[in-house]
Amino acid sequence: MTDMTDMTDMTDMTDRRTNTRGGATGVAIETSSLGRRYGRTWALRDCTLTLPLGKVAALVGPNGAGKTTLLHLIVGLQEPTVGSVSVFGAAPQREPQTVLARVGFVAQDHPLYKGFSVEDMLTLGRKLNARWEDTAGRAHLRRLGIPLDRKVGKLSGGQQAQVALALALAKRPDLLVLDEPVASLDPLARREFLRALGDAAATREVTVLLSSHIIGDLEQACGYIIILSASRVQLTGDIEAIRGEHRLLAGPRAEAEQVAATRDVIESAFEGTTTRLLVRLAGPVDAPAGWQVREPSLEEIVLAYLGRSELGDARATETALARPGLAEWRSREVAR
Repeated sequence: MTDMTDMTDMTDMTDRRTNTRGGATGVAIETSSLGRRYGRTWALRDCTLTLPLGKVAALVGPNGAGKTTLLHLIVGLQEPTVGSVSVFGAAPQREPQTVLARVGFVAQDHPLYKGFSVEDMLTLGRKLNARWEDTAGRAHLRRLGIPLDRKVGKLSGGQQAQVALALALAKRPDLLVLDEPVASLDPLARREFLRALGDAAATREVTVLLSSHIIGDLEQACGYIIILSASRVQLTGDIEAIRGEHRLLAGPRAEAEQVAATRDVIESAFEGTTTRLLVRLAGPVDAPAGWQVREPSLEEIVLAYLGRSELGDARATETALARPGLAEWRSREVAR
């Protein structure tokens, strides 16, 4: 596993634990009724969420859900149409110098100067960032076997992603924002990237917001999740807590309506004479007699909420699931 221990010193870590620069204590990102519209189309709407300091958070949703729009609003690349967004208590668009000095951003296509060598990219980063940690960035790339004299355009996709991550981390950010950074990588490159990210988050105590639709990878790297679909936040919280708040019930189809009537049903599906219900608990697990209960996987929870938002009405989920191709589409979009 990649060792990122030398990316910071203990004094710097202590400073970041105690300094929120005027923001609400313990909060990295906060949005309230945030929205962004292009013409008549809302790319993001009524987005209200809070990301606590120190979390490694997954932003999950299908293509077109508004993930990139939300990230661009957070780092100040776009201005809200309505609502507000703050990073460490400051508005990215109105106070860019305050925000950008503390944020590292890796875009989906890893925008690097392809004609530059890796050494050139490090030099550029050092000249543009006051808190630059040059030695650690170089050491990280050497450990991965990435030649500093190689042109960026000659590197593999996985190596370019690692260079982008090294540059973002060398900036010594308090918040690291990554937009689909592993979408184009093969499984081995994805694993190495997420390992490096996990090590950095653990040793630097940096808050991370990572967007993706590869749920298996995210579950290994992240402990917090934000589910975004139909341009709105559907669910947010610690992954273990969310899994503990949901159960899958399976029992006779004839009893389904009665069982569902007293529970918060997120998704329901028929399999022959059996009904399966994903429910959100309001208290202790109260399994009906003759029904099986188990804790769902993160993927099952995510897919259920995406299906619910897709229809705009939880009561219509059962009908939609019977429609040919919907479950397959959801699996392909979210879990690929």
